[in-house]
Amino acid sequence: MGVVKSAFEKAMEKIKVIEELTPEEREDLKNREKLRSLLSAFYKGELTRNQVWERFKGIEPSFLKDAQQNMADSLRLGAVLEEFQKRKDGILAIEALKETQNVAVIESSLNAIDKLQREYRDMKERAIEEIRAAVKENPQLRVRPVRTPDGRTVLQAALSIEEAVKEKMAEFLAENEKRYEAIFEKALERLKRELK
Repeated sequence: MGVVKSAFEKAMEKIKVIEELTPEEREDLKNREKLRSLLSAFYKGELTRNQVWERFKGIEPSFLKDAQQNMADSLRLGAVLEEFQKRKDGILAIEALKETQNVAVIESSLNAIDKLQREYRDMKERAIEEIRAAVKENPQLRVRPVRTPDGRTVLQAALSIEEAVKEKMAEFLAENEKRYEAIFEKALERLKRELK
């Protein structure tokens, strides 16, 4: 069985490692910690777009790309609109701090991702409405195959309309979500390549 170290011992090991670092490595570590702290505040919603710009202004230029990549990595298909907008604003605010800016191209990529997100949400909403209407009109869609104790499979009308909609929607999403995910990943990779 391994030796369990106390918090004090762990802290002393960290201090020893830090003391062995070169001045450049210490500065790098300091910048990474500042970046981590700023990104944490950003994700918690504690920073507006202007505050992102102000706070990241003091970050080493080489870390600006890292911050943008981190924000891009946090983008998800089907994310809440406000979350996407926050990441978009953060990425663009940081881009404005760079010596060589690529704002128009990056904004275009972000807008393409936004459009895809909206199409995805619209597709899901339309599918739910269509499935709900179909289930209401056709009671057979509310049956479920059930195995009896003697091993036979019989159909049982046990689903409520909402249960049937949920079940059919899961089937629909399994078929269609992969296509949207693939398109989303390509758009995200394009955005990351543009973050120089």
